[in-house]
Amino acid sequence: MRLLVIRHGLAGEREDWAARSGRPDAERPMTGEGRRRMRRGARGLRRIVPDIDVLASSPLVRAVQTAEIITAAYGGSLPIETIDELSPERRPDELLGWLRAQQPGATVAVVGHEPHLGFLVGWLLTGRNDSFVAFKKGGAVLLDFDDPPVGGNAVLAWAIAPRQLRWLGERR
Repeated sequence: MRLLVIRHGLAGEREDWAARSGRPDAERPMTGEGRRRMRRGARGLRRIVPDIDVLASSPLVRAVQTAEIITAAYGGSLPIETIDELSPERRPDELLGWLRAQQPGATVAVVGHEPHLGFLVGWLLTGRNDSFVAFKKGGAVLLDFDDPPVGGNAVLAWAIAPRQLRWLGERR
């Protein structure tokens, strides 16, 4: 299995959103600039990961919006599965059951939040609850698994910053 881990695109500031809207943080959307940057980044992502078999997102609005941009970059027919295990307050190991239910050999993409994603990647790489991979908004990491996923058996294929993804997305 290949696991593509993507942090949601740029969203407004939490405090500004709360003060202006009075709505919960889960409803905080991406900004217009965040959507534009994510569209370019998603095109770059498709250049280096040409096919995705499964796309899952946190239920928070900004993550779902990011997943929608990704599916559009991949032709628009990739369904988005919204799963609570990608919510920011969940433990990284809670995603394991869902991951192990995916087809062997599949390329699985997940969209979520920091610090959850940093701890998820750290745990999958080392088996320890450590976060040592920096995820900027719109950034991505690709992990490879030879066996069914468990904590400590992933291999880091690459980690790429959002600026690099956008650069790739602008290339013809």
